[in-house]
Amino acid sequence: MFHPFHHALRTPGKPAYFMAGSGETVTYRQLEDRSNQGARLLRTLGLRRGDSIALMMDNNARYFEICFAAQRSGLFFTAMSSRLSTEESEYIIGDCGAKVLVVSASLAAQADDLRGRNPGLSARFSVGGKLDGHESWETAAAAQSASRIADESAGRDMLYSSGTTGRPKGVKTELLDEAIDATSTLINVADKLYSMGRDTVYLSPAPLYHAAPLRFNMTVMRFGGTAVVMEHFDAEEALALIERHRVTHSQWVPTMFVRMLKLPAAARERYDHSSLRVAIHAAAPCPAQVKEEMIRWWGPVLYEYYAGTEGNGYVACGSQEWLAHRGTVGRALVGEVRILDEDGRVLPAGETGTIYFANGPAFEYHNDAKNTALSRSPEGWSTLGDVGYLDSEGYLYLTDRKHYMIISGGVNIYPQEVENLLVTHPKVADAAVIGVPNEEFGEEVKAVVQPVDMRAAGAALAQELIAYCRANISHVKCPKSVDFEAELPRHPTGKLYKRLLRERYWKASGRKL
Repeated sequence: MFHPFHHALRTPGKPAYFMAGSGETVTYRQLEDRSNQGARLLRTLGLRRGDSIALMMDNNARYFEICFAAQRSGLFFTAMSSRLSTEESEYIIGDCGAKVLVVSASLAAQADDLRGRNPGLSARFSVGGKLDGHESWETAAAAQSASRIADESAGRDMLYSSGTTGRPKGVKTELLDEAIDATSTLINVADKLYSMGRDTVYLSPAPLYHAAPLRFNMTVMRFGGTAVVMEHFDAEEALALIERHRVTHSQWVPTMFVRMLKLPAAARERYDHSSLRVAIHAAAPCPAQVKEEMIRWWGPVLYEYYAGTEGNGYVACGSQEWLAHRGTVGRALVGEVRILDEDGRVLPAGETGTIYFANGPAFEYHNDAKNTALSRSPEGWSTLGDVGYLDSEGYLYLTDRKHYMIISGGVNIYPQEVENLLVTHPKVADAAVIGVPNEEFGEEVKAVVQPVDMRAAGAALAQELIAYCRANISHVKCPKSVDFEAELPRHPTGKLYKRLLRERYWKASGRKL
């Protein structure tokens, strides 16, 4: 029963999803018919099992119709960020081997820049309007029969890392010989841990091109629930949607929590959130104080997980577990966690090292044997490049990404702790902590802060923030200086493009990272 086609037969008029801004509703019957028409269109273009399509779209009502068209056709579908540079987009389209590209009409400038590139594409489509050099997906699909194709087989996404530490890497897992309604690891987790089912109403406030929103939304529809998809995140509107649609499940990133917590008290108290049973969060470590405030506000409905696009493991915990193990991201549900030192030795509980998953699902970085090999230990365990430690009960605690570690005078400093502290300051909206060149110590700690009010930026606030850090954590970890930005280069999914900040300071010094 894990596919929209079952629910189209059972509850054809039930909403599969709402678009929160436009109000457009797509029922299960409509999703079934349009995904079948899309599958037939892809077949008429010559695409067969194992081929690829790419999507560069904003959140819109056609997204899931196209993804399920590819899923039931045995294709790989690559959802791309709408914020990529032309060169990055060209690279991903070529690297994934896409034969078809679908672009939102709202991204006309990006689409136009790509028109003379990627000769391997056999067709380009637009959704939501006309674009030069592109056919209308809606018109082309509507001309096809809504009956199911004869050679259905299960396809899957092939998504690319967000490139926060370098060039995007495509995560590829092999196509399995299974039916389109076969269960999956995420379906099993969503059932057992989050109690998802036909009664689920799932609020999705993030871009659909990211792994978690795309996969969780499609999973909700495979259960027969209803998704409420925000075109763009707005803190107060998200609260209003929870009340309006009686949302039972939702998924967030910590920066969204911070923005909701910093709403005026009257706005926070205006909306009823009593329908919420599960509020999932991931993508970046959540500051402990922020999580405590959210649990006090919403109750023990927060569920954290640690995983990656790679799907090589899944660590999770509920609110009560977290309160008993403050700061943890949970225990492994998929794969087994190992902590290794620089020499590849397994570390005991309490010691910090690189996090690996043993006995987890396999993956590879598409066309990238080097990075695939770098992600493996000699035993074949795989890592996402994060650093952390286990306690004596097997609960995992994240320290930071290995790539972001600052080495100052021989001391290893993980900036996540400092960032988590800074965002709790009432005058700070967002913060990034990086290592910048220092002639004597190699690197020194710098904070780049997005203030709540940019007019407050200046030397006085910088000194106030440094003093705030020194009053709460070891002085060696504290920033030596603070710069201010109106907005940090943060991915809409919550990940920070820290690489862009670091490069700015290192290039200015004439030294390499």
